[in-house]
Amino acid sequence: MYEVLPSYGHVRDLAARSGSVRPNDDFSMVWEVPSTAWTYLKSIKVALSRSENLILALDPDREGEAIAWHIVEMLRQQDALRQDVTIARVVFHEITETSIKSSLQAPREIDVNLVHAYLARRALDYLIGFNISPLLWRKLPGCQSAGRVQSAALSLICDKELEIEEFKPQEYWTIVAQLNKKDRDQVMNAHLTHIDSNKLNQLSINSYTVAKAIEKKINAASFEVVVTKKTKIQKNPPTPYITSTLQQDAAKQLHFSPTHTMELAQQLYEGVQLSNGQVTGLITYHRTDGLHISVDAVKDIRSMVIERYGVEFLSGSAHKYFKKLKNAQEAHEAIRPTNICTLPSTLTEVLDEDALKLYMLIWSQTLACQMEPAMIEQVQVDVGDAGKLILFRSTSSKIDCLGYQAAYEDTEVGATRTKDNDSYYPQKLFEFLNLLKPGDPLLLSGVELRQHFTQPSSRYSEGSLVKKLEELGIGRPSTYASALKVLQDRNFVIVKDDVLYPEVRGRMVSAFLSHHFTEVTDYSFTADMESELDNVSVGLTEWKGLLRDYWDRFYSHCKRAESIHIHQVEKMLENTFSNFLFGSLPDNSRTCPRCMEGTLVFKVSSFGVGYCIGCDQHPKCKYIAKSLYGDEEEDEIPEDKKPMEKPKLLGLHPASSEKILLKAGPYGFYVQLGEDKKGFTPKRASVSHIKDMDTITLENALELLRYPVTLGNHPKDGQPVIIRLARAGFSIRHGRSIASVPKNLKPDHITMEKALKLLSSKRARLCGRRKREMKVEDVEAAM
Repeated sequence: MYEVLPSYGHVRDLAARSGSVRPNDDFSMVWEVPSTAWTYLKSIKVALSRSENLILALDPDREGEAIAWHIVEMLRQQDALRQDVTIARVVFHEITETSIKSSLQAPREIDVNLVHAYLARRALDYLIGFNISPLLWRKLPGCQSAGRVQSAALSLICDKELEIEEFKPQEYWTIVAQLNKKDRDQVMNAHLTHIDSNKLNQLSINSYTVAKAIEKKINAASFEVVVTKKTKIQKNPPTPYITSTLQQDAAKQLHFSPTHTMELAQQLYEGVQLSNGQVTGLITYHRTDGLHISVDAVKDIRSMVIERYGVEFLSGSAHKYFKKLKNAQEAHEAIRPTNICTLPSTLTEVLDEDALKLYMLIWSQTLACQMEPAMIEQVQVDVGDAGKLILFRSTSSKIDCLGYQAAYEDTEVGATRTKDNDSYYPQKLFEFLNLLKPGDPLLLSGVELRQHFTQPSSRYSEGSLVKKLEELGIGRPSTYASALKVLQDRNFVIVKDDVLYPEVRGRMVSAFLSHHFTEVTDYSFTADMESELDNVSVGLTEWKGLLRDYWDRFYSHCKRAESIHIHQVEKMLENTFSNFLFGSLPDNSRTCPRCMEGTLVFKVSSFGVGYCIGCDQHPKCKYIAKSLYGDEEEDEIPEDKKPMEKPKLLGLHPASSEKILLKAGPYGFYVQLGEDKKGFTPKRASVSHIKDMDTITLENALELLRYPVTLGNHPKDGQPVIIRLARAGFSIRHGRSIASVPKNLKPDHITMEKALKLLSSKRARLCGRRKREMKVEDVEAAM
């Protein structure tokens, strides 16, 4: 009865240029249609010409409502909506036959409040990105866009790093006694909890002297069991996966980045060809914050639990899960297999290793959410001296009822999951403690003094950062992976051993934003804005009034930041990161070691190459103490960035006999033909693209110094086409057009034909001192 056509997401978006949102024109917006979207719009238009009903069945959230609205607006502009055409909006929260049929029986109109909430969010993200980014380019050259969610995430990472740097460790000691019964070989470790009847806290024993004095008291005492306590702990089954929790568990258990997790989930959602030849989607939609599962799916899951593990593992009644987050839209079901009967073992031939692991994780979690709780039996024994002045405690546990954890036992992720959930317990210790009774004498066989130092809180992993963003209500589940990817692509953060470290560039950006745009980096800003957008969604807040309120405050910050000179930015960053920048200098002295007159200060490169510590008497003194680059390893200066005390002579030019020198400047190494002379600039060529400076020979230098080379004149305008040396390799120049040369293409092999192809390819761009025009992709990923 129906012809079903796709829209493939948004059919139009804000134009990719500055001025697409106009605050002074009542926030009017300039839209553009991507070239690919015209194909789908044309298909809808053709189908509508022979139909009387248009049913819009997009996602039941703000984005889905916006797509429906965009489609109608575009069709109206093309006069494709006849007066006899009925427009109906239907929504369903799960892709099941029952749900879809029910939705078709209850059509409604497009919800303008949801559309207004989308417009407000889209306009505000655009205004933030397209106003902060130019300021960053001018005040912190080389730093790119800063979006709303991205900036808050970066602030979390940088604040954590600052907290770790300022942390001062404190010494403390713990004391462990080895105790056993006279008639048994089993020895138990027990931790000291009380001394002289006083309960110990972490820092109570703060020195070796105090620990030794306590050890003396322990060795002089005799011990017996004071009290035993046996309890049963119930561990409830987990909730089914939503986008954020899937990213967290995949990062923790499978060591997948959020981006990789979402790519794999997209593959599983789009579907694979099974062994029977049928193409089918393996999981439900993976961008969701809803915890509910369809009634039919729950029945199938419960049947699978009985079939696979037995009725004793099935929960007494079907578990129903509800949203935990205040701003959850719950447009879709939780992430689950489309068919729970599709076992992971049947997909080994059709899925790659990573996709299979992720499917296994989702399949196991879906089963577990409808199973019985796990029951843990725990025994706790307190041991003391006769007067109970000294008390030790030992605890052990064992699984009494496996419950939902059985779902993980027969999967590859089971071992990791079990260990993470503390479900593995030493059986012998439990049995020993379980046999002890109050009054049983125990022999002291040894005392161990353990020295510790307090540790700062851990840096964020990608999974824990996603969890923190979700807790703070910053962004939506679908924004986390893209925001983290942007931070890494912009060289703001780096991932080492699954841990997020802020790069120098990222710390500078975060400090700049925190100093001049407090609201953007304030964790409550994004969360409060999401709440305000929810109010717009239900008609409690007028969307343009909300926009005006945020825009007026934000614009005032922009105007103030525009008047800040770059030297003021340098001074602010120098004060903020004083210990980080100058703490490693010899004797903490900031006196320039070359001229002995200047002071070492923090400098921002005017060409966006990086940041450095240099003499404030520049250009009189050109000393650089330290270059700061985001891609450095273990806080070491890369070899190609370290300053040279004096030029290195590579040899003499074979024709002119002039010296060819290897020298270091503020922006990297270069080779120079001839000595420096007053009023004369010798020919130079950058070698910063060569990693090992020790490998540069006279032949290398001669090859580089022969550039630029003219290939000939352009056939259209007669202007020369030139191969020239660039900072990171070679480029082709024609007039104001410039194109980078691929690294795998040697410049000697470039013909005029190849040069013209490069100039007409995507590698080409305009150069010059024009104001850089922003592109929507520079900020879109951070929205």
